[in-house]
Amino acid sequence: MAYQTINPTTNELIRTWPNHTDADVETALADAHRLYKSSWSKGDIQPRLQVLRRLADLIDSRAEELATLITNEMGKLIGESRAEIGVVAEIARFYADNAERFLAPVKIESAQGDAWIEHHPIGVLLAVEPWNFPFYQLMRVMAPNLAAGNPIVAKHASIVPHSASVFEALVTEAGAPKGAWTNLFITADQVARIIADDRVQGAAMTGSEGAGSAIAAQAGKHLKKTTLEMGGNDVFIVLEDADLDKAVELGAFSRLHVGGQECIGAKRFLVHERIADAFLEKFTAAFKAVKIGDPLDESTTLGPLSSQSARDGLARQVQQAVAHGATLHYGGKVVDRIGHFFEPTILTDVRRDNPAYFEEFFGPVAQVYVVRGDDEIVELANDSRYGLSGVVFSKDIVRATALASRIETGAVWINTFSSTGPELPFGGVKRSGYGRELSELGIKEFVNQKLVLVAKD
Repeated sequence: MAYQTINPTTNELIRTWPNHTDADVETALADAHRLYKSSWSKGDIQPRLQVLRRLADLIDSRAEELATLITNEMGKLIGESRAEIGVVAEIARFYADNAERFLAPVKIESAQGDAWIEHHPIGVLLAVEPWNFPFYQLMRVMAPNLAAGNPIVAKHASIVPHSASVFEALVTEAGAPKGAWTNLFITADQVARIIADDRVQGAAMTGSEGAGSAIAAQAGKHLKKTTLEMGGNDVFIVLEDADLDKAVELGAFSRLHVGGQECIGAKRFLVHERIADAFLEKFTAAFKAVKIGDPLDESTTLGPLSSQSARDGLARQVQQAVAHGATLHYGGKVVDRIGHFFEPTILTDVRRDNPAYFEEFFGPVAQVYVVRGDDEIVELANDSRYGLSGVVFSKDIVRATALASRIETGAVWINTFSSTGPELPFGGVKRSGYGRELSELGIKEFVNQKLVLVAKD
């Protein structure tokens, strides 16, 4: 597994990083376990929270540098990279401000005596993270667990090693002791051995179904806790009374955000038949208005995909969808220029027997379905292997919330696009995974919720 930075806009190889050896892994695990056994992990929470505050300040002070790093390494628009860095700092501050309250003892009413729940760290964790949000994905797992006292060894995606290295350096500069967060450039076999190690008590992963399945199987074999987030095929529902222009604007934004390489990006557009023609006309115009180009150019609205393999795989998916009967309404081709660019694309007439019906298209490809009513919407929305997020656009909030309650996802957003925030739990159901990150729920995934009871006399 080669860890290297290749600029997806220019195809230029920037740098290659050497893999860590088994001896390096052993050192990392020993440092992390030693820290877990120390007063840093099991003592006063305030020193850990001070690290998060300093880390947020460091990130803010270097925001433009870090944003440019992200864009050069995986290709998202510079504005999107700035937004990511902003959220990353917010997450660090959120847990610095709220973790002590989240982890405070919780009283339980019991006839057996005075009872309460305490929250304690459980030990060393493994984080396996993807490339599409190179800093956000790391902070999402690091901040709550550093606050809770769980040391982490992390394997980042092989195409964003510069981001991985810089993040580790930032955590260290913020004052975290050795072992609190260790970046490892390692292989799948080394990941499996880390999960099996008795010092490791859990694993958090965001990525593909294949990787998630392998990690869950290995963790299950060794009775380790996991959280998994493995993508989505999110619906964007537009009812007949919706604000059509707003739905088109935000729907196009959601589908094309980060080049369409976002797990909670809108992918299946379910549009009521009364407004389907108007929606498709406006939606197509929005895709035609896209400016493809250098993601460092502020005027660009669609940058490259993250890698050649990502672009070529998406092209094969589109070709296969059309071969199985889908209509290529717009786009559908690799862009003839240096870099890993793909046209914004709209598919219609995707039937259930088409492989595209169940697949996640991780790129700027939208599927548009025409629906007749709420029951059909729910049936189509839930006829998916995934269940991460979804959107409903309607002026009738009672109807929209009723639909939201029937959709089998980890979240539903009404009259806006699916997004994130430190205070909002993130995660899904079905093949989108299990467990939650961020919010109060996220900090409690890897803690020992210990009952203490003092019996009545």
